[in-house]
Amino acid sequence: MKTFIYSFIVLIFLPSVLYAQTEEAGEIAKIWSYPAVYQYTEQVSWYFDLAGTTFAEDEDVYLWIWSPSEPDAGNWENSSDYAKLSYEGNSIWRFDLIPTEYFGVSAEDIAASAGFWLRLKNKDGSKQSGVASVSYTPFSDFYTAEELIQSFPEKPYIDSPLSILFNSNLIADWDQSSTVHIHSGLNDWEILQEFQAWIPEVVEKTKLKDLGNGFYKMDMIPKTYFNAPEDYVMENMTFLFVNFVNGDWGKTSGDQKLFAANVVPPPSPVFNLFPLKISQKDILGIIRVHNERGVTSLAYTITAGSKEIAGEFRGGVDEIKGFIDLATELKEISNLSKIHVLVKDNNDRTISDTDITLVNVDK
Repeated sequence: MKTFIYSFIVLIFLPSVLYAQTEEAGEIAKIWSYPAVYQYTEQVSWYFDLAGTTFAEDEDVYLWIWSPSEPDAGNWENSSDYAKLSYEGNSIWRFDLIPTEYFGVSAEDIAASAGFWLRLKNKDGSKQSGVASVSYTPFSDFYTAEELIQSFPEKPYIDSPLSILFNSNLIADWDQSSTVHIHSGLNDWEILQEFQAWIPEVVEKTKLKDLGNGFYKMDMIPKTYFNAPEDYVMENMTFLFVNFVNGDWGKTSGDQKLFAANVVPPPSPVFNLFPLKISQKDILGIIRVHNERGVTSLAYTITAGSKEIAGEFRGGVDEIKGFIDLATELKEISNLSKIHVLVKDNNDRTISDTDITLVNVDK
């Protein structure tokens, strides 16, 4: 155990010993990746925030990395072009790579290594950052978790990378030979990015990455993906996954929702038909509380034998409630045993689709 710790310390700090005569530019303020989670065989961009260091705006900056391997070994005083980062503006630099290809080792070798340990430097090595590492989030547990979705992070920020994993194996008769797309919106569908199957560029934008064996991944930065206004405050992201079959919508995952970071989730909506026992000579009540943003009305259709009764109740986030006088509406119909009640909100989402058994009353 002591040998391992000693070797690990040497591995991390060896470059600072070899190049101690160079100028220390300061510590890297922040490091992140896009996608938020990725496979070692997948294209990824690493981002480095060098605000607070002595690296100048738009200065040529190079990657010097020695774990899991040292691709630019021997070139400290003349870094290779392939190790050069791209300047993004605002003191942020980007480096693109496919880890297995850049390091020339297998995904298993990377997973077994000490991780991604590095410095950033100028071309001739006369300036270097402090030692840093790029964190990596494995997601292999998702393949056995029996969960429909997982998101990384669990609560997203509007301007940061977000990855959503989807397990289609949990939906019966899902066609795994077809592509999967996301139909989504911010703040209860306030800003939409619909899956429009007839528009090629939208089909491409909304397409999930196929991870194999019925597993898929969607990567985005919400602000960019939804083209949200500069000062927009994201409270949640609502979405569903769509099986794109024969040029049209197939099966879907059903509605899903992620709450944004620092947002306390509101109570879940509660819908009720009342009273619990009812006859065709009673009044039927409909109520839904804790409605989502943008839900302002409930439309009902009651099918009673050959007769159909339709109407709408309006309300707001706190409550939408109304009553239907069955006694008046159904006075010309006798011996009904049940009615069918369909309720939809003003966004055409089905809230209830059910039969109600009627109790018999004395005439």
